[in-house]
Amino acid sequence: MAERPMPRSEVRSVERPVERREATDDQPTQITGYAALFDTPATIGGAWVEQIDRGAFDDALGDDVRVLFNHDPSRLLGRTASGTASIAVDETGLRYTVTPPDTATGREVLELLQRGDVSGSSFGFQVLADRWTEGTTSADLPVRHLERVTLIDVSPVTMPAYVETTAEARGQAFELSKHSAQLDAATAQRRLRLAQYRVE
Repeated sequence: MAERPMPRSEVRSVERPVERREATDDQPTQITGYAALFDTPATIGGAWVEQIDRGAFDDALGDDVRVLFNHDPSRLLGRTASGTASIAVDETGLRYTVTPPDTATGREVLELLQRGDVSGSSFGFQVLADRWTEGTTSADLPVRHLERVTLIDVSPVTMPAYVETTAEARGQAFELSKHSAQLDAATAQRRLRLAQYRVE
């Protein structure tokens, strides 16, 4: 059996509205949105289709997760350990809520939301368990099911994107094809050839 590599950090995004909830008598202004959607296939760089299984985040719900702006550690909006942010799963996916600080970053993000400039959210993660299935025909992209992940952060973002460049997609396709312990050598090579063709 092939040795599985150390989990690499990955980022996935959702182009879905991020809400600004105005303050009430007993609640401060908050930001809320979905960082991930369950059972929603997404094509990653033309190399494979990816789907997040229900239960993928179950082990991560008690982790200390930070809410950042655009995944920038210097632009902290909140943190679950301090009680300024929370994450939860529902029928739709992974939802986050954060009370932004009265800082330049916090005020900026609230203003951008007011203007409609923030168009989605994303999450940084490492895969603990995944499952690959082949397409129905030899021309179909393989499907990667994310079964269990650990969260690094969730972020409202100005430019939601799954894979930024074809070079990144090619690199991920190569590594995932090379190290998958679930596929025999012939299947892994077929998937790699398909992935390389798709991202050219």
